[in-house]
Amino acid sequence: MLTKEELLEPLAKLRTDEIVITCMGVVRPWGLLSDSDLDFASADSAMGHTADLALGVALAQPARRVVCLNGDGSMLMSLGTLATIVDAGARNLTLVVVVNGSYEITGNQKVPGEGALDFAAMARAAGFPNVYAFDESTIYRQALPELLRETGPTFVSVSVVPGSEGPISRGRAEASRYLRTSLRDWSHRFRRALVDS
Repeated sequence: MLTKEELLEPLAKLRTDEIVITCMGVVRPWGLLSDSDLDFASADSAMGHTADLALGVALAQPARRVVCLNGDGSMLMSLGTLATIVDAGARNLTLVVVVNGSYEITGNQKVPGEGALDFAAMARAAGFPNVYAFDESTIYRQALPELLRETGPTFVSVSVVPGSEGPISRGRAEASRYLRTSLRDWSHRFRRALVDS
């Protein structure tokens, strides 16, 4: 299994102008590695819609790569999105599912099917042309540059050690810039960045 740092740091180093949409347990860690207006924290509403949001952004911005860092619990709540992404032909979308078996920010409750679910197999069954599964950091780090260049949609399952992130809030107490402002204000900033860049 990888740590969150082993998952996120190589991605942050390779990142150029990709849009990165984060969910739940990786929202804070990503925000400490990246300070881009092209980051969007999908942590303010019901779980399960991060991949849907990323798909919409990918379809609206076909010339730019969209990377979605989704949780396994969130993905489980919207498995139909896998088929929708493939059907929509989102060639610029890379969907990363962070598999830690835990609803981390709501108290580390166990995700149903933890240890038995194979998200990569589900993505293959949904028709994703590119599917990867990683549980070892060196192999993940070596494969990442190429998989970020592939014509998608691309699905990546990464086994990660459960963490201890608490509930996410917005305001000055948060260290990540995209959480120190309201969702409304950040959404305007994010939209401007999409239009201006």
